[in-house]
Amino acid sequence: MKRSLKTVADALDLPLTTVERWIRQGRIPLQRDGSEAVFSPSALERWAGAHHLSFSLSGGKADDDAPEALGSLVSAMERGKVCCGIAGADAAAVLHEIVACADFLSEDIREELYEKLMERERLASTGIGNGIAIPHPREPLSKPPEAPIIATCFTEKPVPYGAIDDQPITTLFLLISPTVKHHLHLLSRLSYCIRDGAFVDFLQTQPEAGALHARIAEFEKRLDDL
Repeated sequence: MKRSLKTVADALDLPLTTVERWIRQGRIPLQRDGSEAVFSPSALERWAGAHHLSFSLSGGKADDDAPEALGSLVSAMERGKVCCGIAGADAAAVLHEIVACADFLSEDIREELYEKLMERERLASTGIGNGIAIPHPREPLSKPPEAPIIATCFTEKPVPYGAIDDQPITTLFLLISPTVKHHLHLLSRLSYCIRDGAFVDFLQTQPEAGALHARIAEFEKRLDDL
């Protein structure tokens, strides 16, 4: 994204001279192009959060808030994987197996992910009913992926999970997002899909990746046409 340096300074609530100095020092994820700044909104937002600074672009809805910019469910699922036969007798064991399968993340980040998933489950179960859970960290990882990732996991057998309907779970959508905006956007889209009873039944068949992604694409087209 390209915005004026003054706009970016205002979004960070910093003096323009400070932003210019930090760009020269390489302390801030911005590149100067004359009087404008070239940057990734999600990267800058993460940087601001890590430095306890606000970040809010003015002038109405920012480009990175648009649904197409935040990404689709299908794209996030394709970046993840479909895992079948996840073993475990409880939430902790199942999440441990799921994280072990997340080989698209480095080993140290997988360890952090497991800790954050368990921290989230201790607050309240991410089991949303109908045999489905959506485990996720409460906040982005210390080294989040550049784009959202969803791993779809099917358990070897129904697992007690403390779900809202007290029923065991068989399907988990592990949701890893670079920002809270991405998380809420994809969670909303996923929730739209799993409100459909036929789709819930479809999940019980533990579909392979191609069939799952095709079904999700149908839902997303329907959602975009609303």
